[in-house]
Amino acid sequence: MRRATSMLKLAPPWLVRFSSVSASSLVDEFTKFCYQRDLPRAMKAMEAMQRNRLWADAITYSELIKCCLVRGGVEQGRLVHEHVFSNGYEPKTFLINTLLNMYVKFGLLDEAQKLFDEMPDRNVVSWTTMISAYSNSSLNHMALEFLILMLREGVRPNMFTYSSVLRACNGLLNLRQLHASLTKVGLESDVFVRSALIDTYSKLGEQQDALNVFNEMVTGDLVVWNSIIGGLAQNSDGDEALHLYKRMKRAGFAADQSTLTSVLRACTGLALLELGRQVHVHVLKFDQDLILNNALLDMYCKCGSLEDANLVFTRTMADKDVISWSTMIAGLAQNGFSTDALKLFEAMKLRGPKPNYITVLGVLFACSHAGLVKDGWYYFQSMKELFGIDPGREHYGCIIDLLGRAGKLDEAVKLIHEMKHEPDAVTWRILLGACRVHKNVDLAIYAAKEILKLDPTDAGTYILLSNIYANTQKWEDVAEVRRSMRARGVKKEPGCSWIEVSKQVHAFILGDNSHPRIEDIKREISRVIQRLVSVGYVPDTNFVLQDLEGEQMEDSLQYHSEKLAIVFGLMSLPKEKTIRIRKNLRICGDCHLFAKLVAQLENRVIVIRDPIRYHHFQEGVCSCGDYW
Repeated sequence: MRRATSMLKLAPPWLVRFSSVSASSLVDEFTKFCYQRDLPRAMKAMEAMQRNRLWADAITYSELIKCCLVRGGVEQGRLVHEHVFSNGYEPKTFLINTLLNMYVKFGLLDEAQKLFDEMPDRNVVSWTTMISAYSNSSLNHMALEFLILMLREGVRPNMFTYSSVLRACNGLLNLRQLHASLTKVGLESDVFVRSALIDTYSKLGEQQDALNVFNEMVTGDLVVWNSIIGGLAQNSDGDEALHLYKRMKRAGFAADQSTLTSVLRACTGLALLELGRQVHVHVLKFDQDLILNNALLDMYCKCGSLEDANLVFTRTMADKDVISWSTMIAGLAQNGFSTDALKLFEAMKLRGPKPNYITVLGVLFACSHAGLVKDGWYYFQSMKELFGIDPGREHYGCIIDLLGRAGKLDEAVKLIHEMKHEPDAVTWRILLGACRVHKNVDLAIYAAKEILKLDPTDAGTYILLSNIYANTQKWEDVAEVRRSMRARGVKKEPGCSWIEVSKQVHAFILGDNSHPRIEDIKREISRVIQRLVSVGYVPDTNFVLQDLEGEQMEDSLQYHSEKLAIVFGLMSLPKEKTIRIRKNLRICGDCHLFAKLVAQLENRVIVIRDPIRYHHFQEGVCSCGDYW
């Protein structure tokens, strides 16, 4: 008796009271601590209740479980689970579902599955919790299997079940079957289901099906608008995404962070800097949002406005994650500021998050486009040791590009044969580009043939191979290449360039005279070229691809799409305005020289974005240092 008294003296005052209070008071104390989210005291009270074979109501336990989730109390959550099943107590389905959700939120799917299997009664919430858990964990086959089991048990799925399982669909057949199923039960009009349908069709690249779902009925919820705009932006249909954004605003919906993130992605894909700046104004209305800020940063980098990107990165972003740093490093590298990209990478290693796969890719791209062979090799060979990242196909591609640009073609070929990944068409195209620059005909022919084995419809490779044969007087081979093109129905993709003037996008295509001012533009091109010739410009016909129409070389060069766009920009934009152009094909050497000289003679800044990188022309030089 004396021993028991001394133990009580050491205990907290509130616990001492449990020895003398009534059962109802003990439960009341426990309830109070649960609602106060006082986890240590609630757990102590629960221990006392268990010793006295007392239980609270299901709602109180659910509050305690929420507290465990907030505090990351995995072990405490397991003790709650043990308590509510102790001494033959049978908790209600509602409480078991709450425990199930707790295990899912903690990422303990095996324990969730075990509890689910032991449930005496499973309702739609139980099944939906598990389906959602497997869907969110990308265990798509399990999510779909559980839906089938659920239906077999006679439990009817609800809108949350379908919205979860739809996102687990990784095949069009499954998706269409589910679409038909939910239409039968009348759930196709539910906001969450429609949104999930649109998201899933978009994820599978079936954008027309996504649009059909969107257009089937009047959309009265922002969630659905966000799904369709986001899907279009992610599938590179920026024009339609922006069109729907305008429709959404006319319908009276105010954009939220999700909307603006998708609109910024659309602006990024179309290189619409001015529209992106207008969206930036709306971004400022919201509290700091990391995903939105990353989209804003990416837009400025990919629209070639490094000053704006740097301001967002250094001043606007209170928080930065690995995506932020990687975006800025890649943006600097792609815009020709490789040294700055590598400096930022060093800063990231000191005070930023751990670099990931994409970060290292940006670093290697910077080395490749600055000719930093030694640095590139160092980062490539040590990326596993330093950052725990295994080199992927893209990393190998950067190093092959680095070696090829530096003229180390034998080393590039050796690396292709030694790489852990089977070389794809992109890998061989990198080598082919280097062969053309360094005029290695035999290796170029070898690389071109490897590309055509993997991608028999690659028009650019056929044309380049034809030119290589023509330059070496191998006319029979030229004829054979052209016969192959005709037999396969392969046609050369025409060069196309876009420029934004007064909120309108103007497109120029070689050989297309549909632009309303094309005659004025051609006259101005002739005037500009005469001025350039007077200071030593000579059109470089080595960069003319000999297509099947046999265009005159210098005439063809004169009307390359980027030249048309540059001259239209000179005619349409004030002197202080940067001429920004996007094009679908890599810029040729003659157009590169043309842009440098125009920038110098006209005292203009010209930025051209091609599929590989960005070129900033000013005062007769380019940010790439003529190394592209």
